[in-house]
Amino acid sequence: MDQSSFQASEDEIQALEEEIKLLTEEYKDVLQESIFFSDEEILEAIKSLQAETQGHESPSDLIAELESLERDLSFLTAFTGFHFTSHSKKTVEKTENGTVQKYRVSGKCYSLSFQLEFQLLEMQNNEKVSAVVSDLSIIMDSREDSNVSKFVSSTEERGALLTFFRSLSSYAEWHEHRRRTFLHFKAKYPDMVSLPEGLLGDFMILRNPKVSGFELMIVWKIHLDEEGTTTPVLDLLPKIPEQVMEQRMTTATSIPDGFRSLLRLFGIEAAIENLLKVLGSEE
Repeated sequence: MDQSSFQASEDEIQALEEEIKLLTEEYKDVLQESIFFSDEEILEAIKSLQAETQGHESPSDLIAELESLERDLSFLTAFTGFHFTSHSKKTVEKTENGTVQKYRVSGKCYSLSFQLEFQLLEMQNNEKVSAVVSDLSIIMDSREDSNVSKFVSSTEERGALLTFFRSLSSYAEWHEHRRRTFLHFKAKYPDMVSLPEGLLGDFMILRNPKVSGFELMIVWKIHLDEEGTTTPVLDLLPKIPEQVMEQRMTTATSIPDGFRSLLRLFGIEAAIENLLKVLGSEE
């Protein structure tokens, strides 16, 4: 290979390395800001960057980074339950001391929808970056629940954006757990389990078709306090015909206590399963 051909190849390699470096920086920016973008926006950005690399030999490390970014997105969605559907950012003020930006974000965490609006003041001092949230406004589907309303008001007053996301993740995960539990028992015992308010309701009714008028209502509330702590609360309310109540007064009144003991010993699913087996054995 003559000197001119060698130099041309070397220049092409250097140009390609510079392009790879720029693209890598863009990927890092996308990864850092991914929490504020919807899945569709992130995937569109990935496709755009992939298109820019066409016509060149794609280095293996760049391809690996693309695949890693896609895996990270999939993992975060599955792990947290968050799915962001829209996002907007507007610079309100920019000075030597910092930048104020206004964000609007909407999405879902499992089955619960939410919308956020807030301002973020970013300041940099001696290579350290700090951020302050202000003017936080939250809209949630479940705000008609007084406990959720109190939590939202408290979070807005404190500007506790991270607390909101952590608490919503736990609260929504319990809702999803309840929905799947109801679905499981409805599918397994279709003749004994009914869901008057559907899978998103907070109670289910158990009946033995062979015992007329006797039914058990499992009430499953999900409590969210002002600090963002989620607590599931379950109870059993029996509906017992008068003649059965007269004959088995002690047994009938002890059913709720027995169910609470099962909950403590075996957990929610096992307690409901045992209750259904006992109910199904009654003639």
